[in-house]
Amino acid sequence: MKKNYEQLMESHLPKSGEKKRLLLHVCCAPCSTAVLESLEQYFSITIFFYNPNLDSKSEFEHRAEECKRLVKEMGFSMDVIVSNYIHEEFLEIAKGLEKEPERGARCDACFNLRLEETAQYGAGWNKEHPDQAFDYFCTSLSISPLKDATVLNEIGEALGEKYGIAYLPSDFKKKSRYLRSIELSKEHNLYRQDYCGCEFSKAESIRRNKEREKAESCSK
Repeated sequence: MKKNYEQLMESHLPKSGEKKRLLLHVCCAPCSTAVLESLEQYFSITIFFYNPNLDSKSEFEHRAEECKRLVKEMGFSMDVIVSNYIHEEFLEIAKGLEKEPERGARCDACFNLRLEETAQYGAGWNKEHPDQAFDYFCTSLSISPLKDATVLNEIGEALGEKYGIAYLPSDFKKKSRYLRSIELSKEHNLYRQDYCGCEFSKAESIRRNKEREKAESCSK
């Protein structure tokens, strides 16, 4: 039976007024909008921006700055940790998977790369700061209609067991959060990229756009 990750997440939400601590991996500001809006009342959130898959340093820096701006404009008091940009880390795990379509094996490997770094950071922090330990980690990625929540949760749960930090089950596209993210992105005039991040997804996006334009011109 397919798991309902929305219900599972709700079962982990604190019932009392005391907030749990959450390390939230984010891929970009637009995807984090509705996620932050939904979770901020329940968790003391630290944002972890680790995305070596992004195809250029300028893209990485632009998305990171938009995340910082969003947090400030939404009036949230939370740290935004931005990792170093080392694109080679992504290229290494993408070797041999360059021609995989989006939602294929390359994407799964990329999810694992980013979530493992998040879990490692959280576990390391908890060891050094037991009085301020993270109760959970998770990612905003599942808000996208193109991201399989089951894959993300299975990766997260396995890494949580490996590193000793609980993964917060989640499927943020539920309850119309994706539509809400579009509304909030427009409200805050956020940069909304039309590809996931890597050069391979960018090439696929360009190809799809050209095919769409060609089809539209032929139908006129």
